[in-house]
Amino acid sequence: MEYIGLQEQLKKNNFRSILLLIAFPGLLVALLWLGIYFLGKYSGELDIDLINKSFLLIVPFVLGAVGLWFLIAYFSHTSMIKKATSSQSLSRKENMRIYNLVENLCMSVGMKTPKIYIIEDDSLNAFASGISESTYAVSFSRGIINKLDDDELKGVIAHELTHIRNGDVKLLIVSIVFVGIFSFIAQAAFRMAIHGRRNKDSKAGAIILVVLVMGVIGYLLSILFRFALSRKREYLADAGAVELTKDAKALANALRKITQDPLIEAVEREDVAQMFIEHPTKKKKKSFAGAIAGLFATHPPIEERIELLEQF
Repeated sequence: MEYIGLQEQLKKNNFRSILLLIAFPGLLVALLWLGIYFLGKYSGELDIDLINKSFLLIVPFVLGAVGLWFLIAYFSHTSMIKKATSSQSLSRKENMRIYNLVENLCMSVGMKTPKIYIIEDDSLNAFASGISESTYAVSFSRGIINKLDDDELKGVIAHELTHIRNGDVKLLIVSIVFVGIFSFIAQAAFRMAIHGRRNKDSKAGAIILVVLVMGVIGYLLSILFRFALSRKREYLADAGAVELTKDAKALANALRKITQDPLIEAVEREDVAQMFIEHPTKKKKKSFAGAIAGLFATHPPIEERIELLEQF
């Protein structure tokens, strides 16, 4: 696949980020109105004017709370990701080799060196994160540093640096925060429904209906995010890495080794797992459901990526 260029990819990812920033509040507002409507229908008060007035009264508080949550989560994402992956800062003294490789590649394209983190796991994996120069970081498992030679490791580093240069990591952070907010709202509503049923609350049925609607919209929203974070970004990062290192074979060899053992024990969250160069959790057994889920995967099959790299 031909690399389409940094500025073009940046423009596309910035546009997708704006779409997500607009789409999520829009869906949330629509869901809020539907919730008020269903509650009104259940209680027999289907006065549209009253529903709209209630909606206009509540929506500023909901958007304000969600907006505040988004800002807090957006700017604290570094600690969130470090906690989710059990990564720690890697000192220059501890591993001069990795610092030299990262710094040399960064100097070759005139970018500031990102922070470097280590995941104490013997498997092979890596990912990039951050929203600005001050927070950009590349995290490596102990295994990938120890088991890849310099050329292979350069290919992996160049792949992750390309994600940063393309703006992929910023788009990922936006999606992770939004999905997290939506998931919390759905879980809170579900607990309210269960509590209402236990206390024989007459409004429990209406709340359950709203929860079902939230579940459907949440599913559609997750698909939207997965399409926004399309498989193409991985192919483009591979192509960008080859453009940077001029060594497609080394990256192909690295991916071949990574696919043998990408499992990171500490990673359990799916939203964080999609940031890695290869999915770091256990692969599910092949099934019809698994095949359908694969259609919406953010990572293309690593075998296809290797095949494309071998064609360079």
